Amino acid sequence: MYIVRAIILWKVTPVDKSYRLIITAKEIRGKCPVFNVGDKIVVEKPKIVLKETDAFCIHAFGSIISMITALSRGISFKELGLAKKEGDVGYVQCIDPGVPYTDGGTVIFEIRREKLR
Repeated sequence: MYIVRAIILWKVTPVDKSYRLIITAKEIRGKCPVFNVGDKIVVEKPKIVLKETDAFCIHAFGSIISMITALSRGISFKELGLAKKEGDVGYVQCIDPGVPYTDGGTVIFEIRREKLR
């Protein structure tokens, strides 16, 4: 019997930044019963800023939530596979596949971050 041990080296970038995330419905393919193009979800640290949030959908948030902490701490959109080039904008898509699979539609979200003071 062989025992294999793997050592995984992960590039860790020191993070001392905090960002506010503005998640905007950029494009809707099919029919979304929740979002209109331009609707926003605003996140600051661990909370959703309800006064600045237009709509909220559990299905859409399911595809966004795993990225919230990393993005709000300054991890690269490009390294996470959410953008082609470095910057403070990335993209995710709602998990609803839309017609012909469901009666809904999928939403493409732009996530933009702003440094918190």
